[in-house]
Amino acid sequence: MSSREVNDSILRKLLKKPSAIVAVSIIMITALVALFAYLLAPDNTPNANRMIIELGARPPGFSKQLLLVPKTMAQRRPNRGTEWLSGTPSDYNAVPMNGYFFSGNNLYISHYIDDGLQDTVSYSLAELLPADERAGSVANQQQYLEKHQIVNRTFYLGTDRYGRDILSRVIVGSRVSLAVGFVAVLLSITIGIILGSVSGYFGGFIDNTVMWVINILWAIPTLLLVFAITLTIGKGFWEIFIAIGLTMWVSAARLIRGQVLVIREMEYITAARALGLGNTRIIFKHILPNIAGPIMVIAASNFATAILIEAGLSFLGIGVQPPMPSWGLMIKEHYNFLLTNRPLLAIIPGIAIMLLVYAFNILGNALRDVLDVRA
Repeated sequence: MSSREVNDSILRKLLKKPSAIVAVSIIMITALVALFAYLLAPDNTPNANRMIIELGARPPGFSKQLLLVPKTMAQRRPNRGTEWLSGTPSDYNAVPMNGYFFSGNNLYISHYIDDGLQDTVSYSLAELLPADERAGSVANQQQYLEKHQIVNRTFYLGTDRYGRDILSRVIVGSRVSLAVGFVAVLLSITIGIILGSVSGYFGGFIDNTVMWVINILWAIPTLLLVFAITLTIGKGFWEIFIAIGLTMWVSAARLIRGQVLVIREMEYITAARALGLGNTRIIFKHILPNIAGPIMVIAASNFATAILIEAGLSFLGIGVQPPMPSWGLMIKEHYNFLLTNRPLLAIIPGIAIMLLVYAFNILGNALRDVLDVRA
């Protein structure tokens, strides 16, 4: 049977499992959301970090009229081709209001401060309008403001304690979870394949040395090991990814070593040695392709584990640092709201973590069943 027929057979078996279809759908949707996060997020500023302090901790579906007031300094804008990657800095501050009216060259607003609390604030049209719009008539200036700088905003998942849109931060935060999973899996699987295959194939002193290192690292709790690596290389976006990846290769190396120990005794490996093929070629051309199934299963499992570890580290304050949105950091900032009438501030990112981890675990189980792999 050709490799293409094998792949088609695996795909057909996966499609027969409803749980696998659901898992793959969740992963694909999350990947698309992460890729186009700033195009989908209502708040497309970098890190979805537009703060409107007056609107802190509002419930889902909360709506408010906003006046966009120009900032004193224009923001440095990225290239249009990279706005989807890093967001678009806003040149305006958002001021919530209950209503407004014009009087001559002035705009008067009822500045919303809190429920039942407001203040009247006036702005001259000249300070609100862009320079190229100030030369028109007063009527045209008013129409421009109403069309471009007075907007109605609905916060579909509510706002956090700083008045930031939770929906936008959940969308942008999906990038962190998928990125940490991808980097950690890539790093851990690469190290695991190299050490596990070399250890299992050559045996002897090399095997004893690798297993000695594995047993030592296996005895150290994962979080403690991540703490140690983080304190060594520092806290940050990429540092935490590397720290997690460097702690997850142990399980991959142990599994791969066991598979290689079995396959190296098979007849076709003996025949390859008899033909004079090099050890490197035997490992990478004849052994590793035949243990792709177990590698895929451990990769899916490590992906889910990496997401959980990153969320836990961010919750403890040593993971991704503010203002970058992370689902674990969002829970940390709002877990005390669980005892108030705003529990969704912490529950929403928790549900996002749960769904993504569930999807990768279910996908790993489905792959194990389809490939007939005993984890």
